[in-house]
Amino acid sequence: QVQLVESGGGLVQAGGSLRLSCAASGRTFSTYTMGWFRQAPGKEREFVSAIGPSGGTTRYAASVNRRFTISRDNAKNTVYLQMNSLKPEDTAVYYCAASPRDWANTAQLYDFWGQGTRVTVSS
Repeated sequence: QVQLVESGGGLVQAGGSLRLSCAASGRTFSTYTMGWFRQAPGKEREFVSAIGPSGGTTRYAASVNRRFTISRDNAKNTVYLQMNSLKPEDTAVYYCAASPRDWANTAQLYDFWGQGTRVTVSS
């Protein structure tokens, strides 16, 4: 079992930045692919970014590419999402997820989910 706790959400003006953190329990964090997903009001949950177990592989949704950066610190059992140049359309609840697979970029491949942290970007 892996428990995930997100933090760092909040209200920010368009063009601003936020850094989300996701702290994971357990001793096997370094073997998990970690992902960030988001769900805006009235919309389905969508993939934002993922990072492989060692941090060497990353992927981003086209809508956030070059604005968001995913990273992880396996010594701290934490994954981060640095969000820059935020736009109102980035407003959503952001979820951290863990997959025991070497790579996972769809929600169905993630076994563990956090409760989410809300990000609101005002125009």
